Formats: sequence, structure tokens, C-alpha cells
Amino acid sequence: MDYTDLYIDGGWHQTADRFDVINPATEEVIASVASADIADADKALDAAEKAMADWAARTPRERSEVLRKAWELMTARLDHFAHLITLENGKAGTDARGEATYAAEFFRWFAEEAVRADGLITHAPASGARIVVQHKPAGLAVLVTPWNYPAAMGTRKIAPALAAGCGVIIKPASETPLTMLALMPLLEEAGVPPGLVNVLPSRRTGALVDHMLHDPRVRVVSFTGSTGVGRKLLKSAADQVLKPAMELGGNAPVVVLEDADMDTAIEGTMLAKMRNLGEACTAANRIYVHDSIADDFTKRLTERMAALKVGDGTDPSVDVGPLVNADTRDKVAAFVADAVAKGAKIECGGTVPEGKGFYYPPTVLSNVSEDADCVHDEIFGPVAAIQTFSDQEEVIRRANNTEYGLVAYVFSADFKRALQVCERLDYGMVGLNRGLVSDPAAPFGGTKQSGLGREGGHEGMLEFMETQYISASW
Repeated sequence: MDYTDLYIDGGWHQTADRFDVINPATEEVIASVASADIADADKALDAAEKAMADWAARTPRERSEVLRKAWELMTARLDHFAHLITLENGKAGTDARGEATYAAEFFRWFAEEAVRADGLITHAPASGARIVVQHKPAGLAVLVTPWNYPAAMGTRKIAPALAAGCGVIIKPASETPLTMLALMPLLEEAGVPPGLVNVLPSRRTGALVDHMLHDPRVRVVSFTGSTGVGRKLLKSAADQVLKPAMELGGNAPVVVLEDADMDTAIEGTMLAKMRNLGEACTAANRIYVHDSIADDFTKRLTERMAALKVGDGTDPSVDVGPLVNADTRDKVAAFVADAVAKGAKIECGGTVPEGKGFYYPPTVLSNVSEDADCVHDEIFGPVAAIQTFSDQEEVIRRANNTEYGLVAYVFSADFKRALQVCERLDYGMVGLNRGLVSDPAAPFGGTKQSGLGREGGHEGMLEFMETQYISASW
């Protein structure tokens, strides 16, 4: 691997302490990566502070052109990034290329948004003063990204931060740091000045991030990951009263009403469940099917799941790669075992294969009970857990009965009825007759314990800006 050191102030820095990155398909070491410490974090903060002073003073159009160039360069190298994603994350080639394309699109979207931080001038009704409102760069941002989307979760944060005029320090997940490190030469080529973006892989994540969140120059923390870790970061952020952008866990329900088009429902459920092998906070976790169509739905979904080819994602014929590590695979296996012990039936899959690699087969469970662990926690794997319902009010109540509120999916041929159900679901996003909601142009985020703030859309850039109001008379 070409880029395995810390990236600080536009240069590569070795460290004595390093950690291995494992290929989940073979369990072989593919790289030894530098592990940052507190001193490295301070160097990165110094560099970002210096670089941001110039970057924030540039015109929006100048910042926009750099981001546009980043999109062009990444789009030209999608195969390279897709291959790297597969090597360190394990996802199949089609999924990896889809992620690389999605990741690049954030640069194009926020290139367009960089010039649209619109303000406001109004006439105060009572005082007669003018109210002048503008948006300014908030300050240095610490970005903490997960392993399930090594490219997209980084660009989804970097692009709006740069569009807003902020400098950033990125802490990528230790399982998958290579993709983000490989992005840095591309950003250099696009014209991102040295020091504006810094990457600190580290095995000391907690101490490193906590240190940065207590530096007075840091004004924003953006995190994607589990709700448990998010709560800890929010406590640290509270000490400095930082702006938090938190995209946390999910427990996505799929509601298939009795009037749903079966082809649409199956296709949508497959996408919602199996995109990224189910290792996504947006993945279908609880599949509620009306009991009048449940047998047909289960049969057809089982046929589709059982037909998927499992193997090393570098093989273009493979549909489903390995899970990211042994702990994730074992957790998925435990969810299945618990559900079966509580009455669920395995329709396909359900057995950990022998040999190397962290594989788990596409699995369908029917007759899943309400007290099964997988109903209340993220499965984060290729397991479709099917439950039935007979009443619309009942399924809305069950779908909302969770501390999470990231995304839900509804399938119905009656558009008016479907929208009524969507509006009653306590979720930040709803896929209506669609199994995919992620889009750089849309405000991604959830309610309740699924997070704070939004990523993507116009709102994504405002997470890295502060609103200033000037009172004047003329």
C-alpha cells in the first residue's frame, strides 16, 4: 500500500507505533498503518488552524472549483477506490463501486452548495433597524468516520466542511483507514492547500478524539457510528459547547402493506437489506409484512437471498463478500441463534461457513418473535428478519417502538395511504416504495437516539457554519 502513514500539513509522517489492516476475505494483513498519538493531533490542529485562515478568506467560487476538481479526479479513478474499499472492508465489487460513485458525488454537490450560503436582509417591524443575517465558517472540525463506508462517510463530511470554509482533522476507523489516506493525494491535486485536511488513523481513538474535542480551536464534531459512542462524544463536546453533527444507530422497519406491488416490495427490501451486506445504519432490520401476503413475500425473498453468490469481493461474479471482522460475524450468528431459540424458522442460510474469511450467508428468518434480540438491536449483517401484522395501526405502533429513528421503508400501491403512514412514522427519513434513501442532495439524518443534525442537502453545509446577525440602521 502506498499511503499508510499519518497525513499532516500536506505531508506523510511515520510513527513507531503501527497497526495492521486485515483483508476480511482472507484474514491476511494487507498493510501496516501509522497510529497517531496526542502530539500528532496537536500538529494536525496547528496545521488546520493555519490553513483555514487563508481558505475561509477565499471566495465561495474558489472553494467551489477545488471541490469540483476533486469530483472530476475521483470519478476518473472509481475503479481504484472501489478495489481499495473491497480489500479493507470486504464488500463485493458492485457495492464498492457504488460507494465510490456515491462518495465522489459529495464533492460535486457541495461544489454547487459552496456558492449558496445565502443570507438575509429584512426590516425589523418594531425597531426599524435592518436585520442582516449571514453564515460564517464555524471553525476547525473533527471528523470521526466508521468502517462500513470507508470513502463515503469521509467525503460526506469533508466536502461540506471545505465548502463552508473550515479546516478538518479526520479520524478514520482502524479497520478501514486506507481509503481515506489514499484520497489525500487526490485532494492535493485538486488544489486543497496543505494542512486544511489532515488524516489521523489511530488505535487510541478515545483518548485522541477526546483531546481534540477539548482544544478551544475545535468548534465542530461530526461523527458517524454507534449510538453508544455518540453519547460519549456528546459528553466530551459539551465541555467546549461544540456544534455536534451525529449520525448514529438505526433499527429500520420495512412495512409491506397488503396492497403493495410484490415485485416493487421484494426489490426494495433486497436493496434495503443487502446493500453493503446489511452493514449499514440504514439497513432493513425489522421486516413487517401483512399476514395476507406474508407467505408469498417470504417465499420470493428467500429465493432471491438464496441465489446470491458469496465469496471474495474481488471476484466480479460475487454478490456478497465477508463481514468486516470476526466480532461482527459472530454477533450476526448470535442474533440468528437467539431468534431461532425464540421460535423463528430459518428459510435459508443461518450457518457460518468453514474456512478463512469472516463470511456469513444471506439468511431469511420467518416467524420472528417480538422479543428476539435482532428486533431491538442492529443486526448489521445479511439477515432478513420477517414478522407479520394484520392491522395498520398495529404496525405503525410496532415500527415506532424503538429508541432509534433513522430510516423506515413503506411499500403500498395506494399513494395517499402510503404518505399517511409515512407521516406517522417517527423517523428522519422514509423510503416510499424505494429501498434506498441516501442521496448527497438530501438531508440525511434521524430522530430520537439516531442522531443530531443532517448530512447532505443544503443543511449539510450549515452544520459547519455559524449564523451571524448584524443590527444596523440606514
